[in-house]
Amino acid sequence: MDLIYSNFEKQNDMKKISKFIVLLLISSFFIACQSMDHPVLGDYPQDANPAGGPLKFYVAFDGTSDDVLKNAVDSIRANFATMNTTTPIDGVSGKAIEGGVGKFVAYAKPNDFAVYANSFTISFWEKHDGQTKNNALMNGPEYPFSFVSPASYHWSSSNFFLLFEGNNTACAVKFVIASGVNSSGASTADTWLTWEGPNSIPGLLDNQWHHCVFVYDETTSGLTFYLDNEVIGTKTWAGHGALGLANDKINSVRIGCGPQGNASDVSDNWLASTWKGGLDQFRMYATALTPEEIAELYSARK
Repeated sequence: MDLIYSNFEKQNDMKKISKFIVLLLISSFFIACQSMDHPVLGDYPQDANPAGGPLKFYVAFDGTSDDVLKNAVDSIRANFATMNTTTPIDGVSGKAIEGGVGKFVAYAKPNDFAVYANSFTISFWEKHDGQTKNNALMNGPEYPFSFVSPASYHWSSSNFFLLFEGNNTACAVKFVIASGVNSSGASTADTWLTWEGPNSIPGLLDNQWHHCVFVYDETTSGLTFYLDNEVIGTKTWAGHGALGLANDKINSVRIGCGPQGNASDVSDNWLASTWKGGLDQFRMYATALTPEEIAELYSARK
């Protein structure tokens, strides 16, 4: 009897082992299928930025894929571009993009930048040879970046943009911010923080790479412009405090284009103009970087 019972027990154990092996094989099959359905993302540039950290949007433009959208992916949330008509060139670090008439990169959102940016830092490298021009190739402004908003929110169709206008002798730099929402759904503030006229910047458009950083500090309501790690000056948004961008009014983000532009635009519309030079290492922080942090970006060519 003991022998019969022992054999019966062994048979049960073998059945259990067989069932376990079958279940293991089935699980492996489904895991493999899931891996096929969700391909691994490319080896995109990473920055030392913890989850939920201050760096909210970062594009290095270092991709070398045949897919131009992958070459301009945001490294913070793998936020792929919705369009990219630019040309890859050698940048200040790795690759960069070259703009031109109708050439720019667009994204659906700047991630959660607008949600958390009471203070902010915008950092990028630019290379531009001489006079800025509109898309009809007459003298006019060009845009390193812009956010696109409904025209009913702000007359410019934007709530956040930066433009350069001029030549290498004197280039005007204008940062425009629309914030708040009134009862009609329009902006409550329309602020221009500018370096123009006698305060225009020389040497900015000399066909060399330059590091541009704009730091807004909610505690002082001041926007400070750093060029190649040197302070150009600070413009004050008197008593404004926290930035107050309306995230739900941001329809898209353009790098290298004004808010009203598109890939086929060849007009003299100053709000549609594209950047006709190089751009690299584009960063948006939801905090005011310190001078030491800016110096590190400059020295590391980030």
